[in-house]
Amino acid sequence: MGGKSLKQKATAGMVWTALSKYSTTAIAFVSGIILARLLTPHDYGCIGLLGIFMSLASTFIGAGFGTALIQKKTPTQTDYSTIFFWNMGMAVVMYVILFFSAPAIAAFYRIPLLCPVLRVQAFVLIINAFNLVQRSQLRKQLKFSVLSKVSIATSFLSLAVTIIMAYRGFGVWSLVTQNLLAAAIPALVFWFYVGWRPLLIFSWKSFRELFSFGAYILLSNIVNTFGTEIQGLMIGKLFNASTLGYYSKAAGAEQMASYSISGVITSVSFPLYAEAQDDKVMLGNIIRRLTMTISYITFPFMLLLLTLGKPLFVLLYSERWLPSVIYFQVLCLVGISSCLQAVNTQSIAAIGKSKQMFSWILVKRVLGVCAMIIGLVLYGMKGFLVGVVFYNYFCYFVNIGLVSKYIGYKWNDQLKDLMPVALVSLVALAVCNVSVLFHLNMFVEGAIKLVVFLLVYMGWSLVFKPEAYTYTLTLIPERFKFWKRNIE
Repeated sequence: MGGKSLKQKATAGMVWTALSKYSTTAIAFVSGIILARLLTPHDYGCIGLLGIFMSLASTFIGAGFGTALIQKKTPTQTDYSTIFFWNMGMAVVMYVILFFSAPAIAAFYRIPLLCPVLRVQAFVLIINAFNLVQRSQLRKQLKFSVLSKVSIATSFLSLAVTIIMAYRGFGVWSLVTQNLLAAAIPALVFWFYVGWRPLLIFSWKSFRELFSFGAYILLSNIVNTFGTEIQGLMIGKLFNASTLGYYSKAAGAEQMASYSISGVITSVSFPLYAEAQDDKVMLGNIIRRLTMTISYITFPFMLLLLTLGKPLFVLLYSERWLPSVIYFQVLCLVGISSCLQAVNTQSIAAIGKSKQMFSWILVKRVLGVCAMIIGLVLYGMKGFLVGVVFYNYFCYFVNIGLVSKYIGYKWNDQLKDLMPVALVSLVALAVCNVSVLFHLNMFVEGAIKLVVFLLVYMGWSLVFKPEAYTYTLTLIPERFKFWKRNIE
């Protein structure tokens, strides 16, 4: 496939994915503002306590097969059918395990409500398994417009129902309903839209072929999921559901911001990597452009959120959520590394190095979990946050090392490409913080810092026109480039 065709698909995919991500992020943003006033930190904490069990179960169901189907150049109907029945079978098994484990989990946290909540929430596993193959087909065909439209409609409908239930006092059950609807609506739409139906066949040959790639993706996902979700387990057990609720709100706000950036590009990047997997030069160029584009947006955005954390939380969520601010600010630093390493991780999977990727993920996660546990036990939540930052940046450096080794985009070149954006963003952060000479209302201070930061950063971009800036502009469709129309 020619480079021009690949670029056209990438641009179209990113536009649609951006529309989806930013629309759903806007809806989630509104949802967070409203629900933060209707629900308590304890309600959010209850859902967070179950995160590790739901996420691990989902990982076993997918088993890396969705990625394997996209990575395989010409999957057959037998491949799709085999994976469909595997997903459904594993979903039922996982649901049964969680159903009967629910009382023990509730007893572990000393919160009886968790038993019925988990038993109902676990239905999400079966619903998601029902449409995993259809999602993979749409992603492989780069039909991001369909995925985007369904995502936006789902977010809007589930939000409306959730707000009504929260307003009427359903508490944590409104969040459970939101999760169920977020799974059920796409499942129904994709089932009828894609039109694909499984054959009554299960091929062990097909299973083994896909599993040979997917097995290490599965193991990698299990380790990643455990390493991520164990945070909630540790906080919930050593502290309480409310503390976890504050942390979950901070993490949710940060992820909403960082994922709205990285998700736009990384959801498109894996199919592109898979198509270019045999041309390391092209693959390296794609990674470089994506990395620089993400960095140009991520560095200033996350640093702005860090410095504006307190007024943002008071304005959006009320003073009830002030304990979340310090968690949010630290997690904004983590968000920068998370956005950058996602590009590198997917490229290693796309070229079939899933075994090597798993080995390093295991090393990263073991060190990361140890750092978080030691920090939490010795210094409480402050030590835990230090461990989280250490782990995420260690992961990033490992990932760029793997890309350097297997693809050829050297780690020192990647850091060199990131340096201008990182330095200017830090300078803008410093200038905006010293720009407020007198103690003012937090909202006035925030507005001044925002304006000063943008003036410094955009002034540098317009005057020096760095590569990261020009790459980012290429993603904007011509019809939206109003400055060009004005010049003409």
